[in-house]
Amino acid sequence: MAYKIFLDGGAGTTGLQIADRLASRTDISLLVLDDATRKDKQARKAAMTEADISILCLPDAAAIEATAMAAELGRDVRLIDASSAHRVHPDFVYGFAEMATGQADKIANARLVSNPGCYPTSFVALVRPLIDAGLLAPEALLAAACVSGYSGGGRTMIERYEAGDAPGDAPAFGIYGLTLAHKHLPEMKVHSGLVDAPVFLPSVGQFPQGMLVNIPLHQAQFSKAVSVADLTSCYRGAYGDSALIKVGDAGGLDKHNFLVAEALAGRDNMEIFVFADASESHFVLTARTDNLGKGAAGAAVQNMNLMLGVDMLSGLQV
Repeated sequence: MAYKIFLDGGAGTTGLQIADRLASRTDISLLVLDDATRKDKQARKAAMTEADISILCLPDAAAIEATAMAAELGRDVRLIDASSAHRVHPDFVYGFAEMATGQADKIANARLVSNPGCYPTSFVALVRPLIDAGLLAPEALLAAACVSGYSGGGRTMIERYEAGDAPGDAPAFGIYGLTLAHKHLPEMKVHSGLVDAPVFLPSVGQFPQGMLVNIPLHQAQFSKAVSVADLTSCYRGAYGDSALIKVGDAGGLDKHNFLVAEALAGRDNMEIFVFADASESHFVLTARTDNLGKGAAGAAVQNMNLMLGVDMLSGLQV
């Protein structure tokens, strides 16, 4: 018998990507409302009641409304919220299975799971192991310089880049979030273990999918003297058994010595790199993902698999 999964907001970018990953699954039956009923409260409640898990692919306000609807139906309704509305909410388990020992079990047993954001997934993956190992103090003041493919901006940005609009309307590269109040900051701070939120500098490039999150560090910012080997060992200790997070080396560079953001497009895994100068006095910690994979739809499917008690990697590309 197939599990029933309700995609609430299945016509959006994340919903479509989730549906693609589940299309060949014989153990999954998707429930997606048509245009006539997708905003009908009673139809959505009926789908939530019927589904084993509902995945909310909605704007934040709509996700909050959907969560309230689920609460009206009782404690048997299980949700994965792909919006940013509940990522630091105490009633939701943060859906980053590799974040800490026991996190996958918490997700498996949860009724409410918040799917992590794309940038925060990589940031937390880079920072939390160093804090847990005592190599970086929770009080460290960090910055993250990042770039994502334009699909991270949702349907409006995708159409802007793919419609062939006038030159300049969809720039080859642009920085945004310059009010320094991005909605990702709370989860980046809370789930990494930092006392203060980082300076977060996101940008978008003229490619559909892919992401690099870069954290530059001086040797003096660490709690004790460290080497590339120390940092690499820390990450391998944290993720050595992971099927989805691999710790790479300079082999990740292309023939031009570029670390290419799009290299994992269409895949649901993550690569972590540690770079340094010859004296190991300056470092750059980098995580590479597909912003729609491990950073969105891939994570949602992974969390769904854990909650259903099936193979965590089923439907994922690694």
